[in-house]
Amino acid sequence: MSIQEFLIPLLAASVIAGTPILYAALGELITERAGIINLGVEGIMLIGAVSGFMMAVTTGSPWLGLLASMLAGGAVALIHAFLTITLRANQVVSGLALTIFGTGLSGYLGKAYIGIPVEKPFGVIPLGPLADIPYIGPIFFQHDALVYISYVLVVIIWYFMFRTRPGLNLRALGENPAAMDALGLNVFYLRYIYVMAGGALGGIGGAYLSLAYAPSWLENMTAGRGWIAVALVIFALWNPWRALMGAYLFGGIDALGFRLQVLGYQISPFFLQMLPYLFTVIILVFVVARQKGRLTAPGALGLSYDREER
Repeated sequence: MSIQEFLIPLLAASVIAGTPILYAALGELITERAGIINLGVEGIMLIGAVSGFMMAVTTGSPWLGLLASMLAGGAVALIHAFLTITLRANQVVSGLALTIFGTGLSGYLGKAYIGIPVEKPFGVIPLGPLADIPYIGPIFFQHDALVYISYVLVVIIWYFMFRTRPGLNLRALGENPAAMDALGLNVFYLRYIYVMAGGALGGIGGAYLSLAYAPSWLENMTAGRGWIAVALVIFALWNPWRALMGAYLFGGIDALGFRLQVLGYQISPFFLQMLPYLFTVIILVFVVARQKGRLTAPGALGLSYDREER
């Protein structure tokens, strides 16, 4: 097998494997830019995966399944928003509780759907002439619709955050909510909106797993991808473009394990399964060391806002 025959399929698989992580990371990025930490991404992805799968099996439409996953992810994130914004509960504890809740609820709801196939999952849609471009086409333009939507979404979120006034308000919301309040903007309302939007994107990440990546439902099928997404936000320094590159990098490490097994390399499957998570830890250490411990996190990240204290 030539290097080209090995590398191009590997890079294409990296895009596919990185897409659910990318959706979840973009959702967490928006949430944290608003000043709220949500460690419940893993639970939200699982709820999105099972909700989307159940709807797709029931209606026969993967797009309705996608809509259900967005609504379910947003609804679960709403619980986190209520606890942390209205009740000012500890954001880390609330997020961890959300992951436990989502893991248990998804397992209960999906028990009857284990082994049932999706009649119409998201299939590959080559993008015309773009798919025929040597090297680039097979890597980026021979995938399903959700992969293409993720490309556009990265551009939209980046433009919104760094080129529009509402995006400036979003970044200011995570830096100094008291100043936003003084300008007459409703800090609580905006944080609710962005936390729910982040949850909806996390739900899409889960739906990608059950409706496109491996069209089926398996308990705990996210396999820690939600935690990788949380770490990826730090790696990306809260920037959508870096999140895109990081998601594909982590996806590539995941895909590499399967490729090595196919090629017959005698490597422990447990070690190969561990690679993405080991790589996550290494990358986090590298980023923190490079920033000398001073990450460019939003100034008010993780801090509850009380109008009486401003």
